Parts: sequence; C-alpha cells; structure tokens
Amino acid sequence: MIRPLSIAALALCVSTPAMARTITIEAGANAQERLQGALLDAKPGDTIQIGAGRFDLTDGLSLDVDHVTVLGAGADKTVLSFKGQLGAGEGLLVTSDDVVLRGFAVEDSRGDGIKSKGADRIVYKDIRVEWTGGPKETNGAYGVYPVSSTTILIDRVTVKGASDAGIYVGQSEQIVVRNSTVMGNVAGIEIENSRHAEVHDNLATHNTGGILVFDLPNLPKEGGGDVSVFRNRVIDNDQPNFAPKGNIVATVRKGTGVLIMANDNVHVYDNDLSGNATSNIMLISYRNAFTDPHYNPLPRRIVISGNRHGRAGFDPQLPGGDQLAAAFGGSIPPVMWDGTGGSELGLRVADPVPLLNMNLALGAAVETAKPAPGKLDGPDVPKPAPVAIPAAMEAAAK
Repeated sequence: MIRPLSIAALALCVSTPAMARTITIEAGANAQERLQGALLDAKPGDTIQIGAGRFDLTDGLSLDVDHVTVLGAGADKTVLSFKGQLGAGEGLLVTSDDVVLRGFAVEDSRGDGIKSKGADRIVYKDIRVEWTGGPKETNGAYGVYPVSSTTILIDRVTVKGASDAGIYVGQSEQIVVRNSTVMGNVAGIEIENSRHAEVHDNLATHNTGGILVFDLPNLPKEGGGDVSVFRNRVIDNDQPNFAPKGNIVATVRKGTGVLIMANDNVHVYDNDLSGNATSNIMLISYRNAFTDPHYNPLPRRIVISGNRHGRAGFDPQLPGGDQLAAAFGGSIPPVMWDGTGGSELGLRVADPVPLLNMNLALGAAVETAKPAPGKLDGPDVPKPAPVAIPAAMEAAAK
C-alpha cells in the first residue's frame, strides 16, 4: 500500500535542487506582468533569469519566496527601468531568506532602488542602482537597502544618485560590504544601528559624505558597533548635500570622508583618504535632543590607525570655516573630534596627522565650538572578530 505524502514531505520534495527550475524572462511587451508573475510563481530553488535588454516597468516588483536567485545578464546589460513607475515604492522589494540578486541594474525608481527587509542570508552581487538624471532631492532615498536582517553580503555593487545613501544597511547583523563603488550620493555607504560589519575595498567618491557609521535613537534595534572599515578609497567627496530637509543625512557636511557617530568599537584602518574638504575622519556625538532612555549618543572605543591621509580640511563646511582654515595655515587637521565626552570613551587616533578638537558640549550648537589642536590616546582596543559569511553565499558571489 502506498501511503500519501504528508504536507511537510510534499514541501520538501518541491524544494529539492533536482526540481529547481530556471525561468527565463526576456525584454519586450508586457514585461511588468511577465516579470512579476515569475517572481510570484517562483518555488524554492528556482532561478529567475532576466535576459539582456531594457525592461520598462510601471510598478515595483516584489519577491517573498525563499531560496530564489534573480539573475541578469550583467549590470550594464539587463536594465530594469522604473522611469515610468506610477507608485512611490521600491524598484524591487525582497522579504524572503536565502536570496541571491545578481547581474542587473535598477534605474530611476520612485522610491528605494532595491530594499530587502527581514531577508536573512541575502547576496547582492554585480548590481547597479542609478538615478540617471543626476543628484536630485526627488531621487529615491536608498540604492541598496537591506534592513532588519542577519548575514548580508554586498559585493561589486555600484550606486549613483541616492538622495540619502547609496548602500545602506540598518538594524542588522553580520554584514560585509566590499568591492563596491558609490558615487554622487548624499552618503556613499551607511552602517546604521547594526553590529558586526566589515566595509572594505570600496570606492566612495564625489558623495557629500563617503562612509558613515552611526546609531540613532528610537529605533527597534539600537547599540550598533563592532564595525571594521578598511582598505577603502574615500576620496574627493565634494557633492553638495541634496537630501530632503529633515533627513538626518541632510546635516552631513559636504566634504566628509568617514563619519562615526554614537557607535561602539569601530576600527578605521588602512584606508586612503584625500580630497575631502571638511574632514577625512570625523568622530562625533548625536547632537539632537532625544527621549530614548536606552540610547547612548557618544562614540565609544573608536580606533583610527594606519590610514593614509592626503589633502583635506581645505574648505571646511563649518561656521566660520574660512577663518578656521586660515588659522591652521590654510586647512584644518584631517581628523576632527567634536570634543564631547572624555578619556572614558576609549577614543584612539594613532594616525600620524594632527587632530582638531571642537570642544563642544553634548547637544551644544556647532556655533559654540572652541576649536583647538587635540589628541586622543585611548587604549588600543582589539579589532572586532571577522564577519563569517556562509560558504554557500560566498560561492554564489564568485
């Protein structure tokens, strides 16, 4: 007698690799319906293969099936264009686990380019997100935007024109951002309210600010830290800030290289930093009023070492910036600390360059600063442990 399979057994059979399918979608008429239909009909193990060409889409796409690969012919060959998008949402929203996004571009989405939420073990590889009209306040906020997730690999991604951050990772853990280029955004790369992150071998150039690591209050996940920022080129970040008013990044000064705010155990080392008119590296506290009793607004256990500093601080976007630069012989020191807190914070700057102490009290306006040469010689805190990316995710990124 043959017994009927249980529902669990049937599900297991459906998701076995032997039954995985490749569903090919080519450019042409009805691209919206055909592509979204394939994403809706996908089964675990499937590959949605998107052909070369331009796909003119009028609405956002979504994927909520685990173990799916979305594969294009290349970031300059498969283009998902949302120039005619009617709604204000993302270009692509992913809410499932074990997803690989690879080899395609998202252009001109009304909202974020690609957002993944609660999507664990996700890979972004060879992806381009761009707003082709250049920097505009009306561009989408984020290019690549994983949030509330565990284990994220972002590799060889290019983002241009985001009105908040090109690559943003928020409220997440176990993060690697590598080999990527961010250009012409307000912020190039942001690691926000997240722990255990590596940001390395990236190029951040011609943004308002290059790489930002910070914590904000009143979010479901707080206490970010254990972040390593290394072997990046953070150069010529000279884009005027075009973020919508009221956004936290609207306060980022043009010409900021690396900014660390209200975070714990952050190591910035072996980076090339130059051409950043305000500062190559800024260590600051959160300066706005807040009511969150669990929030710590101060940077703690920050180590800056082994970086190579080029020209910086030559046009600081600070109150009285011209006079301040003149007082220091034409440019302010390449590393800036707002001066909030004291030796108990464990801040250490071991780079052989001068440091500017702004001598600001917590929450005080920048106009009250009393700039002076400074020194931060806190303990040499051990670097965070390396982020472990599962072998299957590394294989998907090769």
